[in-house]
Amino acid sequence: MKAIVHTQYGPPEVLQLQEVEKPVPNDNQVLVRVHAVSLNPAEDHMRKGLLLGRLIGKTGLFKPTNPILAADFSGRVEAVGRNVTQFKPGDDVFGRRAPNGFAEYVCVTENPIALKPANITFEQAAAVPVAAVTALQSLRDSAHIQAGQKVLINGASGGVGTFTVQIAKAFGAHVTGVCRTQNVDLVRSLGADRAIDYTRQDFSRGGEQYDVIVDNVGNHPISDYTRALTPNGICVIVGYTSMGLLFQNLILARLISRIGSRKIGTMLARITRQDLIVLKKLMETGKVVPVVDRCYSLGEVPEAYRYLETRHARGKIVVTFD
Repeated sequence: MKAIVHTQYGPPEVLQLQEVEKPVPNDNQVLVRVHAVSLNPAEDHMRKGLLLGRLIGKTGLFKPTNPILAADFSGRVEAVGRNVTQFKPGDDVFGRRAPNGFAEYVCVTENPIALKPANITFEQAAAVPVAAVTALQSLRDSAHIQAGQKVLINGASGGVGTFTVQIAKAFGAHVTGVCRTQNVDLVRSLGADRAIDYTRQDFSRGGEQYDVIVDNVGNHPISDYTRALTPNGICVIVGYTSMGLLFQNLILARLISRIGSRKIGTMLARITRQDLIVLKKLMETGKVVPVVDRCYSLGEVPEAYRYLETRHARGKIVVTFD
C-alpha cells in the first residue's frame, strides 16, 4: 500500500510517498481503506523533529520513531476483528490514527472512529477529528460554556477556529471571531455575531470583556487575556507561536488561576468516539459544516505542508488518496 514516510527530520521534502506493507487488523481492530487525510500542526512539529518533542520522548531523539505520521482520516471499513461490535465492512467512517495514519490503509480500534455523516464528503470528514474535538472540548470541558455568554475566538478562520465558531453558536453563545482582513466574511458566514480584523484592532485593548476566550493562535501574553476577561472569565489557550509564550502560559496562567477569579489554562484534545458522535450529530443537523481550504494529491504532500506552515489556511488542508 502507499504511505507518506519520513526517515529523517527536516523540511516538507523529507516526506516521501512509498510502498509499505499493508496492515492486518487484530481481534480488536478495524481495517479502513483511507479516502482522505487532513493536516495538523502537531504532525508538522513531529516531522520537523522539534527539540522539545525529542526530549520528552514524543519523537525519536535522532530520527523518527514512527516514520509514518499520525493522521485524521476518513474512509471505508474493509474488515473487522472478531471482537469489534460497532462497525462492519462497508461502513463509512472518520477518526484518527496515531501513529501511522498517513497511509492508504489503517488499522484502528473502535474508540477513535465514528460513522461518517451521510451529508458530508470524505474530504470534509477527514477535516474533523483533531480540530473539531479540540474546539468542542475547549468550549464544553475547559471553558464550561453557557448559552448567552460572550465568547471571543482568536484564530477564528483556521482549522480549529472555524469549528470553534460554529460549536460556540450551537451552544447559544454570542460569538466574536478574530481573524485577518481576508477572512472576515468567512467568519461571519460561520455564524459569528462579530468579526475583528486583527490588522486593525487588538481585541485585548478594545475595552470589551468576554466570559470565554479561546485562543487558537497563542500569540498574546497573559496580561492581554486578563485584561479582556470578565472578572469570572475563562481563557483556554489551544495554540502557541513561540516557546516563550508557551512557558509563560503554562507557568503564569496557573498562578493567576490560583490567586484570582479569572481562569487561564491550556488544553490538549483527547479523541473519543463519544465526542466524534456528538460532532456527527451537529454535522447531520447542519449546525457544523467542515471548512476545507484546499485539497492536494499524494504527490503534492510537501506542497500541502508548505501551505500549512504559512498559518493562513482558511479551515483545513486535506490530502486525498483517491
